[in-house]
Amino acid sequence: MKERAHRDTGGTAVLFTDAYRTHAASLLAYLRSQGVDDPEAVTQDVFVALYPRLESLSGGRDGLRALLFTIAHARVVDHHRRRSRVPVAVAYDPLTDTRSTPSAEDDVVHGDTGVAELLARLTPEYRDVVALRVLADLSVEEVAGIMGRTPGAVKQLQRRALLALRREVASDDEAAALVDAGREPEEVR
Repeated sequence: MKERAHRDTGGTAVLFTDAYRTHAASLLAYLRSQGVDDPEAVTQDVFVALYPRLESLSGGRDGLRALLFTIAHARVVDHHRRRSRVPVAVAYDPLTDTRSTPSAEDDVVHGDTGVAELLARLTPEYRDVVALRVLADLSVEEVAGIMGRTPGAVKQLQRRALLALRREVASDDEAAALVDAGREPEEVR
């Protein structure tokens, strides 16, 4: 009995190998022509589904071929049903993505806050030290290394830059108050 089971298993393996060599290329072509996304994987799946059915197969080579393509056709139908239920994948392009929002830093600098205009009025050194210390949140030592200055010089530059910003904000506030009062800012100066 063991001998018969071993012989049948050996015959099934030979039949399977022969079926694969004979029909794999045409099966793959059929799956490609049907628009299956991964025809190589589905070809392998068809042969995996075929293997347990080989022992009960009847009809010879024609029966084998018919069974093989019946399984393949069922996989094609399954594939298209599954695809119809899944949304179409679209390539992501970050440049056209309108869902993103600017960072808080970008919003402060480039938003309606006027910070960009205030920074533009500063000297390049002041602008650099404010950007590195306040916006980038770097330490005095890190800014000193970047700017090629001593930490004391960076502290002094930061102090002067913040005073210059305060003067700019104060002059803007005074000008806005004068405009609100109906007077032009040049009248005061």
